[in-house]
Amino acid sequence: MSLITSRTVSRKSLISLVLVLFCSTALWAAQWTVLGPDGGDARSLGHDPKNPDHILLGTSTGTLFESSDGGHSWSRFAHLGEGDDYVLDHIAFDPQNPNTIFVAAWSVANQQSGDVFRSHNGGKSWEALPGMHGKSVRALAIAASDSKTIVAGALDGVFRSQDGGKIWEKISQPAQGEIESIAIDPKDANVIYAGTWHLAWKTPDGGANWEHIKQGMIEDSDVFSVIVDSDNPSVVFASACSGIYKSENAGELFKKIQGIPFTARRTRVLKQDPANPQIVYAGTTEGLWRTTDLGKTWKQVSSPEVVVNDVLVDPRNSQRVLLATDRGGVLASDNGAQSFSPSNHGYTHRYVTSILVGKNDPNTILVGVVNDREFGGVFASRDGGQHWSQKSLGLNGRDVFALKETSKGDFVAGTSHGIFLLSSNGNQWQPINTIINEKISSHIVKKGTKKSSVATKTAIRSVLDVRVNEIEITPKRWLAATTAGLFISSNEGKSWSGGPVLGKQDFTSVQAQGELIAAATTNNVLLSADGGTTWQPSSLASYVTSIRGLTLTPDTQILVASHEGAFGSSDSGATWHHLSNGLPDKNISSITYDGSRKRLLATSTETGVVFVSENNGQKWHRGPDSGYPLRRISVVHGRFMAATSFDGVIVQPENEPQNAAADAGMSN
Repeated sequence: MSLITSRTVSRKSLISLVLVLFCSTALWAAQWTVLGPDGGDARSLGHDPKNPDHILLGTSTGTLFESSDGGHSWSRFAHLGEGDDYVLDHIAFDPQNPNTIFVAAWSVANQQSGDVFRSHNGGKSWEALPGMHGKSVRALAIAASDSKTIVAGALDGVFRSQDGGKIWEKISQPAQGEIESIAIDPKDANVIYAGTWHLAWKTPDGGANWEHIKQGMIEDSDVFSVIVDSDNPSVVFASACSGIYKSENAGELFKKIQGIPFTARRTRVLKQDPANPQIVYAGTTEGLWRTTDLGKTWKQVSSPEVVVNDVLVDPRNSQRVLLATDRGGVLASDNGAQSFSPSNHGYTHRYVTSILVGKNDPNTILVGVVNDREFGGVFASRDGGQHWSQKSLGLNGRDVFALKETSKGDFVAGTSHGIFLLSSNGNQWQPINTIINEKISSHIVKKGTKKSSVATKTAIRSVLDVRVNEIEITPKRWLAATTAGLFISSNEGKSWSGGPVLGKQDFTSVQAQGELIAAATTNNVLLSADGGTTWQPSSLASYVTSIRGLTLTPDTQILVASHEGAFGSSDSGATWHHLSNGLPDKNISSITYDGSRKRLLATSTETGVVFVSENNGQKWHRGPDSGYPLRRISVVHGRFMAATSFDGVIVQPENEPQNAAADAGMSN
């Protein structure tokens, strides 16, 4: 069972990545250039013990990145697993032979599943080890005294290999439960510590006997990390949801360490400085803490906003410290953790929802991202994607699902909580979320002996504070598809009116051509021929369950991208046909109308191929293969530019023959 990859040399190089796992194959074509924006989630760090400048970084989508300059710059290195659901939380180099590398993985999609991967050639090729296949591996350690001994902690127990990973045996007891962390005594490979979802255990004899080491710990503690002092193995640290504990008698008794506030006690990782054992780092969900006296006193040395997943200290230089963080990517310090700055050049691991290219300046690009809170929102580039800056002031950590530009050059963002506007010369987004809906009530008026009914209009004001999935801007009106219904503004966003339509409220997409408006929920398409005054349902197939987007062409053809494939209607939704002639029959992520060449472009989350149709979707042919699953596609400067789910914005190489400006008739 093997998984073969070719190694990325630089950020802009083209690589060929071939995955072979469990007798199934998938071809990854020449990959496009990753433009950014840099950063995103980083899960783990590991360095070559004989060349500490060589560092690997693990992600939450099965991808490894590599640095050859001590973490200053990064490039894609390898992909482990068949899909994009593997969390790579532990990377271990064989201290005797650094060409042998182990990576532990567990699946987000199926949290009871995972693997241990091994490479014998420095990462050029990988194999999933048969003895650990299918196990949700949450911890991994190589014995310092015997590099052939590897111990893995999985949700179904502790497993050990004594021959470098060929044969594995379960050495734990059923009562120990789910394993979260592993540590091996640096001087005795038979002494193993296992942190579980309920306190910690220790074996002094390679698993023949286990002791529940819990004295001094709060009873309900999940133990996230265990480390053993490299100089004095009697000193053991354990981090848990209840705080950090220290034992000076090899785990017989723990004492809670004071000095770290309760809010920061969810400590995900402990790391000891290899050159100075008195220094220990605690990576928590509220920043990084540091002790210089082996745990007697602690000091917070990063922003409390930083969620630390892993810590790496340069063994040659204690001043150099790298952090793998949520949302912020890699943070680096060159002054012993006194200050940190991003070190993400070439490392892009962001979920991009939208790409907006300036109408008057195609070098101006804005992208919206999700899942990054204060590190995300909107990023802007003024030089075609070579450099990016965060443009999120005023969004306050909101996710961004849609971006549009107005005729005035202002920008509009649909977020997880409402709609915001950034003026063309502004620096801060402003909310434009006023809803004014008219309520009509009637009452009886009596004049003499006659009674008449009089209608009264009352303006009901509220605030739009829901997820906005798409925004459409036309010369006459603005439209917003939200989880609370469809909203329309006739005064450029100063106020909105609307709500549920025909009993539907969870709208994913809206498009307009003149007075024709098409709006989609997850499984329905609604149409209005009079600018939104009246609506009617369409006859889209009932088996469609997940609509990803709508497209209206200039000749009012309606196209739907969905989990169940692509669908088209040329008669205002009265009839629909499944678009499948050359197009995948499921998992279509977007269909875009390319006005510059009067054609349709389609993408899929299952492939990196750009699909092209020159005849309104009747027939499709394969364009270039980006090598990345795609969410949506744009054409910029005659090249394809795409949004990905995990790798930011990518762009087609300038010399690729099947470029966005190529004539019709690309190869099939």
